[in-house]
Amino acid sequence: MKYYYLPNYALVITLASSYYLGYTPLILTAIFVLASVFTYFLYAKDKKAAMRNTWRTPESSLHLCSLLCGWPGAIIAQQKLRHKTKKVSFRLVFVITLLINSAVLAGLHTSNGERIVRSFTESLHNFVAINVSDMYVNKAAASLLSFRVKSFGFQQNDNFYIRKSAPQN
Repeated sequence: MKYYYLPNYALVITLASSYYLGYTPLILTAIFVLASVFTYFLYAKDKKAAMRNTWRTPESSLHLCSLLCGWPGAIIAQQKLRHKTKKVSFRLVFVITLLINSAVLAGLHTSNGERIVRSFTESLHNFVAINVSDMYVNKAAASLLSFRVKSFGFQQNDNFYIRKSAPQN
């Protein structure tokens, strides 16, 4: 087993569980996949430029892509392309971007985070429904922006929130 891929495995399990339990919509998984593919190709472009001794992609751009949900692709690129694996300062900033991204993802699983995500996806779905006339695009947007479980109630205990399914109408 390749231990450097453990964060990617944990993310897959987290996103699948999160969707199944109704915390996040499928669009979040799509964002991670698209950002990871883009980041992987950015790393590949930088590796090719390094080998040819031409203009390189700034490290800040690589870190920004990692911070914006592209870190799974960055991990794969670092291992497959053997790129950016030895520079300790780069690896340290990369781990910090991974931790920040993971903290935001964890924050989406709080009651306030869930409310924000639900509000945003509902607004985005309404925008698409009003401004896009193609029926197939509307159906795709609806399936990507919908939650598996419609709503939840939260009961506050002394130490934590207890999440319970709200009755379906």
